[in-house]
Amino acid sequence: MSTNIVILAAGVGSRLGKPHPKPLTPLASGETILGRSLRLLTSRFSRHSIHLVVGFKKEMIMEEVPDVGFIYNQAYGDTNTSKSLLKAFTILGPGGVLWLNGDVVFDPRVLDALLPHIAMDRSFISVNTASVAEEEIKYTLGPDGYIRKLSKEVRDGALGEAVGVNYVSSADRPVLAKRLAEVGDQDYFERGIELAIEKDGVHFEAIDISAHDVIEVDFAEDLSEANRRFR
Repeated sequence: MSTNIVILAAGVGSRLGKPHPKPLTPLASGETILGRSLRLLTSRFSRHSIHLVVGFKKEMIMEEVPDVGFIYNQAYGDTNTSKSLLKAFTILGPGGVLWLNGDVVFDPRVLDALLPHIAMDRSFISVNTASVAEEEIKYTLGPDGYIRKLSKEVRDGALGEAVGVNYVSSADRPVLAKRLAEVGDQDYFERGIELAIEKDGVHFEAIDISAHDVIEVDFAEDLSEANRRFR
C-alpha cells in the first residue's frame, strides 16, 4: 500500500507577519522552510507521492516548487487545518497519509525514526516530551497507552507537545475523514483526531522524537531559534 505525503500550506500565517506564505520563509541556510522539508522528504519518499494543500498566495508556492502535486483549499480564509486535511483525504489515492504542517523545521533523523511505524501502517502522532508550552498542541495518554486528548486546551496531565508531523493508517483514514467533516471550519485537525479516538476507538500512538529538533515557526522568535539550531 502506498504512502501519501501531505504538507498543509494553505494558511495566511499572520502571526509571523510576512508578506508571503509562511512556508516560503527563508532560513539562514539559504533554503525556505518548504524547500528544506521537500528536500528531506524526497530523500526518503518519491516526489510524486507529495502533495501540498495551498490557499493563501498559492501561485507563489506553485511557482517555487512546481514538481509536486497541489490541492487547492479555496476556503483557506474561512477554514483551518481540519478542512485542508479533509480536502487532501478526498483527493489523494488509497493508502496511509503522512502529513505535516507547512511551517515545521525538523531534523532529518525525525523521518528515520518514523519510517518503521509508517512501514507498519499504524496511526501515530509525533511528540516532544521535553516541552509543554501553553500555546502548543498538548497530549495525554489513556490507560491503553494510546493518545487520549490532543489539543491546546489540555492542561492537567499533559505529557508533551505534538510537533506537527503525523500519520494516519490506510484503515483509519476513512474514519478520520468522517470526523474531520464533522468538526467546525475553524477547528484544527487535532479535533478530528480526538473525535475519532472518542467515538470510533481509533488508536493513535505517541511516537517520541524528543531526541531530535523540531520547531514549528509561528513567531519571529521561533524563526530565530530554527536558524540557530539548523544553521
